[in-house]
Amino acid sequence: MALTKEEDIQMMLVCKTHLGTRNADHRMKRYVFRRTNEGIHIVHLGKCWEKIMVAARIMVAIENPSDILVASQRPYASRAVLKFSQYTGATSLAGRWMPGTLTNQITSKYLEPRVLLVTDPRTDAQAVKEAAYTNIPVVALCDTDSPLEHVDLCIPCNNKGKES
Repeated sequence: MALTKEEDIQMMLVCKTHLGTRNADHRMKRYVFRRTNEGIHIVHLGKCWEKIMVAARIMVAIENPSDILVASQRPYASRAVLKFSQYTGATSLAGRWMPGTLTNQITSKYLEPRVLLVTDPRTDAQAVKEAAYTNIPVVALCDTDSPLEHVDLCIPCNNKGKES
């Protein structure tokens, strides 16, 4: 089922993907469309859609889908992580991130993924830091106030809403 760009953006509008936060990181300013009277930053959905397409190309380029690691510590994102992993065959880590998962080879939870996908670089900071140590590319769903240190591909969107 191939949807057009306009249909995808309509679905993102319904899910309130465009709503950001009151704060905006200086590196995320280029993804902000405008600011409302209440001070909430609105994410440019055209740029969001383009970044989703780039991330999809990255995921498709990996031969073995189990080499994709999807991680989230957010409670609302854990279901999405498990669903994504179920449909794509990726490895999921929903819940608490065990320190040393990507760096300590003697642990039983040691993993060597080809790419790391996180739902929030602020809450998943340990995973992003370990991926930087091991030169693993990081794809992150970033809100307007998210830090972009060690993030290779930023998908600007609302990562705090339950339905987004």
